[in-house]
Amino acid sequence: MQSIMLRDDQSRSPDDRLRPDRLRSSCPVLLSQRLVLRAPHVEDIDALAHLANNAAIASMVSRMPHPYTATDAADFVRRSNLGEIGKCVYAITKAENGEFLGCCALEPHVNDAETLELGYWLGEPYWNNGYATEAAHALIDMAFRTREDISFLDARCRVTNVAARRVIQKSGFQFQGSGMVAHLAGRGMMPVEWYRLDRKTWMSLKSWGEMR
Repeated sequence: MQSIMLRDDQSRSPDDRLRPDRLRSSCPVLLSQRLVLRAPHVEDIDALAHLANNAAIASMVSRMPHPYTATDAADFVRRSNLGEIGKCVYAITKAENGEFLGCCALEPHVNDAETLELGYWLGEPYWNNGYATEAAHALIDMAFRTREDISFLDARCRVTNVAARRVIQKSGFQFQGSGMVAHLAGRGMMPVEWYRLDRKTWMSLKSWGEMR
């Protein structure tokens, strides 16, 4: 499980405001059986701060600060809508009532224009319900269907994160290797596994439903 939450750049003016939705024109609202994936809203800040301020989550993702405050949440919402975090950043919400569950995103790969990296996290009350897999499938489908220039999707998880590994594997990713990445909450490094899904493999899958 990778997080796309970062503390804000202190050099930015406090007068900055969200830009129009045209910045997210390539990131459409995504619908699945139980979920709606849409841009983070100001109204999400309280729920976001509450769910993200959890050591069990921060210990498993690479770039989530802990403690996680309302200020961090507000900065994240603003920056995600400014396009400063990832290619497409989504709030994961329940289709039935709009309840905020967590976040997911696609980030450009630093050294490979043909690759995007999938990131996601869910609040602890929503674990073990299949929401992460459902959100991942929706995001993966969108990436390959709308971006003909993308050949690969990458995903990484902490080596001890069994739940995240299960989501990645159920989404068709194949193990590539392991390594170390910076861990913001732990102020050090953490061991991760690296997985990759290529376009041909995605196209060969009969349906996501068979992989759940």
